[in-house]
Amino acid sequence: MATVERPTSPDAADRDLPRVPFPVVDEVARHCAQDTEPNTVHIEIHLPGVVEPERLRTAFDRALCRYPRALMRERARGPFARRYEWELTRGPDTEVVTFPPRAAGALGRARERALAEAPPLTSSPPLRLEVVEEPGRPGCVLVFTLNHTALDGPACLRLAATAAEIYSGTPAPAVPPPARPAPAGRPHRAGGPSLPGRPAHVAAGTPGPVPGNAMLVTELPVPRREKGAPYTVNDQLMVATALTVADWNRAHDAPRRPLRITMPVDDRSRGPEMPIGNGTRLVEVGFTAAETEGLDLALLLRRTAERTRALKAAPRPQLGHGAALLTLPVLPVAARAGLTRGLRLLAAPWTSTTLLSNIGRTPYPLDFGDAGRAFAVWFSAPARMPRGLTVTTAATGGRLHLVLRWSRSLLCDEDGVRLHELFAHHLKATEAL
Repeated sequence: MATVERPTSPDAADRDLPRVPFPVVDEVARHCAQDTEPNTVHIEIHLPGVVEPERLRTAFDRALCRYPRALMRERARGPFARRYEWELTRGPDTEVVTFPPRAAGALGRARERALAEAPPLTSSPPLRLEVVEEPGRPGCVLVFTLNHTALDGPACLRLAATAAEIYSGTPAPAVPPPARPAPAGRPHRAGGPSLPGRPAHVAAGTPGPVPGNAMLVTELPVPRREKGAPYTVNDQLMVATALTVADWNRAHDAPRRPLRITMPVDDRSRGPEMPIGNGTRLVEVGFTAAETEGLDLALLLRRTAERTRALKAAPRPQLGHGAALLTLPVLPVAARAGLTRGLRLLAAPWTSTTLLSNIGRTPYPLDFGDAGRAFAVWFSAPARMPRGLTVTTAATGGRLHLVLRWSRSLLCDEDGVRLHELFAHHLKATEAL
């Protein structure tokens, strides 16, 4: 397990810093941290021009100061403490923005670091930003790495948007909150049919020689749909994910089981008042084996739309009621950590099949003045076992920016390419309706 403890005697200068107990999501993630598959979120923002180093550093430092909840580190604790606590610092502990040497392959190496090296929780803020340039590649790429114990992708995009506004000196237009229409009737139970027993897991391909995560970063056209269609692009992505895994598992002679796909739902506002941290709630969309084995695609899309609408409309704790009970400060945090890890191991067979996280249209212009507006935004979520595969998407400029991220203990690079081919095929099929 990862060790991120600080000395148990904080400096006197730190004793008056504000403290925030870890929310449920943060505590569960902290309990289950491990070195072999770091809990990182990777985000990259592609710009057509090149940013000025000191100007960007200043803009990002000022953006962080507008969101005190981003400037945090894990507070030292005694052996019988009943809470992990964030300590809100007055400024960054380290240089957040760095500029690796301009060199061939620099972006690939930055991506590898994003998957392999989590920013420590002991330094504020628990994120880093590398500005990457390569010979022959116009512009630059802002590569963010977040420790997912502390922050999620939408929160980082809000920080990046604020930094862009400060850098360019141009306020961004107001961003409407996510639309959450009420479900149109409830012919299907929220989340899908009752699915007893264990869900399908992604069948093992060819495991790699070393542990950790790998990913495939690519883009596709945003799928078309008829005007007034009863489903959204997110529903098309959900169906494509389900059919991709079903095809993959059949090709690998995996047991016939229903699928459950985890879907983050973010109800936070996207404006400057957006709460920073881990703010999404996780819901599960179910599919029976019969639905992924030849059901009429139009019907499957309609059923999926009904399920996702119901899940988005229904209130639910971020990780469910069980996680809230596990994090009650009754026992010392060290005892709860052991209990949580043990229960996670026991529950591994019932973990969902995969995760689909779709940000949708990038909600901010990400205009960096002379360096230009972002023309592509990719992000990826952790793919640790037992799930072992995540699908993440965002749309910018009419293109769907897709990342497949997987555990090397489950799949290899060639497996990732094949999964991408299946996904692209099934997503294209949803346009023909």
